[in-house]
Amino acid sequence: MKINQMKQDELFDGFYLIKSAEVRQTRAGKDYLALVFQDDTGQIEGKLWDAQPGKIKDFEAGVVVHMQGRREVYNNTPQVNQISLRLPRFDEPKDPADFKEKPPVDVKDTKEYLSQIVFRIENATWQRIVRALYSKYDKEFYSYPAAKTNHHAFYSGLSFHTATMVRLADAIGDIYPQLNKSLLFAGIMLHDLAKVIELTGPDNTSYTVRGNLIGHISLINEEITKVVMELGIDDDKEDVTVLRHLILSHHGQLEYGSPVRPQIMEAEILHMIDNIDAEMMMMISALDKVGEGEMTNRIFAMDNRSFYKPNIDK
Repeated sequence: MKINQMKQDELFDGFYLIKSAEVRQTRAGKDYLALVFQDDTGQIEGKLWDAQPGKIKDFEAGVVVHMQGRREVYNNTPQVNQISLRLPRFDEPKDPADFKEKPPVDVKDTKEYLSQIVFRIENATWQRIVRALYSKYDKEFYSYPAAKTNHHAFYSGLSFHTATMVRLADAIGDIYPQLNKSLLFAGIMLHDLAKVIELTGPDNTSYTVRGNLIGHISLINEEITKVVMELGIDDDKEDVTVLRHLILSHHGQLEYGSPVRPQIMEAEILHMIDNIDAEMMMMISALDKVGEGEMTNRIFAMDNRSFYKPNIDK
């Protein structure tokens, strides 16, 4: 049974990928495994209370298992309980790639769309910078997630997030012709590109040392500075400065990691679009895991709120 088909208090069985496995201890000092299971429809948490050393070794992140259990809801959070795990037998599914969440669109289509957008960046300086950095990080950009857990945390999530933001910017730019679409496109295409440096990759994603200590905003600013020098572009030009401003301000607030707040229209719009797409994906992902008439688990990145899935006719 797929994770998104599990019903409350219903018994189930099937094959699932262990996305994460952490050894913890009960108040009595006994080990248990806190697990996150995944298939191509979503994720769900569960605990294996009888965590003997052999089981801890067998049931680690990246391993496919057969699981029997019951889907329950605890504190508005869907979880599996009463679980029994075993490793697949020789003729049963065991390839982790078959259990990973797929992007909503084919990555080839995303790449083709963004390649076309590059031609719509009319400012030569911005287009040269985007072309150079996309050429440098082509493989990583079209495979990495956009985050470890919060939003677009799936294979090619980074490029999908970027393409969705560009589509939003294109539509908003039609409504407000005062906006410079070329600047918006260039800023959006670069704003999260350094996630390929900040994160380790699409499998068992974690933060790199540079990701933890520097962060993707400062890292992409460095990358722009380096490529400007390599291309022989004067880094004192205003078009370089305003592009860097979009990158440095895209988190909106100083406390959220931006060294400056947005001070031109395109920077403010980029920040808003970034929030729209990130929050929509977080809500969609959470609501996909619950049935009609149920609340989602709390979404930490959205003020720890839960969201209700209305039980109404379409």
